[in-house]
Amino acid sequence: MVAAALNTSATQTAGLALRIEHLSHGFALDGQRLPVLENVSIDVAPGEFVALLGPSGCGKSTLLRLVAGLEPADSGALLADGAPITGPDPSRVVVFQDPTLYPWRRVWDNVALGLQAQGLLKTHRAKVDAALAKVGLSEFGRAYPRQLSGGMAQRVALARALVNEPRLLILDEPLGKLDSLTRITMQKELIDLWQRQGYTALLVTHDVEEALLLANRVIVFSDRPASIKAQLTIERPYPRHRDDPYLVDLRKQILGLLGLGESW
Repeated sequence: MVAAALNTSATQTAGLALRIEHLSHGFALDGQRLPVLENVSIDVAPGEFVALLGPSGCGKSTLLRLVAGLEPADSGALLADGAPITGPDPSRVVVFQDPTLYPWRRVWDNVALGLQAQGLLKTHRAKVDAALAKVGLSEFGRAYPRQLSGGMAQRVALARALVNEPRLLILDEPLGKLDSLTRITMQKELIDLWQRQGYTALLVTHDVEEALLLANRVIVFSDRPASIKAQLTIERPYPRHRDDPYLVDLRKQILGLLGLGESW
């Protein structure tokens, strides 16, 4: 499947191809190895939006850290456009559940952090303004984080990621702390940004409905050590609707895979 079929709103995809091959990983705990990921293999096409679901603590966020290059995997391979992932890179940016904004820096300066760290701010100041415009915060560049709502703070975190023009946006429950109404609004904004920018997106969420509304494909993991139980392609155009019988049926299937079928 070509990227254009995955993301028809972007005239030319900016996304990278991600390949995860037979990945296993664990942590040392009291002198013993605690396995977290077990033989995980995933191919993500350029411009694809993939959501990861699984029990809490199964290893989904650990997988995102490995993809971001924040730590090396114990075994297996991680490839971005065919090249091994050996460390962090501006092309792969993480947005966490907590916006982690510096309270003493204004919104504009928080967004500019990545460019400043790379020594590019003097020549790329317009990128900061453009990133704020993309998330609808052009008028709040001079504000401090304490003056923002939760949704606005998360938009700043997105702008801080987008200013680097990432080819892979790694989303670790970015909407998990938002109230339900703000979360619905931000879900739509995430889709709009992805369709306009054309990057590849990898999302961890505990919200089955959110995964079905946002992703081209949903991957369901087992309990720790995490292995893949199922992969479901979502054959619905955007925008999607929560009461779509097709999505309702998929939600029921996924809850069953997660051992929550009786909760339906």
